[in-house]
Amino acid sequence: MADAFVGTWKLVDTTNFDEYMKALGVGFATRQVGSLTKPTTIIAVEGDKVTVKTQSTFKNTEITFTLGQEFDETTADDRHVKSVVTLDGGKLVHVQKWDGKETSLVRELKNGKLILTLTMGNVVSTRTYEKAT
Repeated sequence: MADAFVGTWKLVDTTNFDEYMKALGVGFATRQVGSLTKPTTIIAVEGDKVTVKTQSTFKNTEITFTLGQEFDETTADDRHVKSVVTLDGGKLVHVQKWDGKETSLVRELKNGKLILTLTMGNVVSTRTYEKAT
């Protein structure tokens, strides 16, 4: 269940995020800010709806979805995408599609940490979050 992901998560470590943003086509100035930002992710579940809020000094985003159902999403870098989030082997798998492109954002829990693996083509970025107290 998605319930395991519920909570407030603070970014503590990130690798290759600038390369990932480049692969998405994010401009230089936005990448500079994005690389410096340490966002907080808040995940909540209410019935069959999952809400993921990302808050930072740069930009706040919020998506609410039902697992397995496609929805429209505007990303933090202003891409308009079709998204589907599924639960696969204990991982939250979020796939975004736009303009013939596709990226995946996979959230999994390891040793009490939330690991977010971002993949665009052959570029992979990992972002590690710890639960806020």
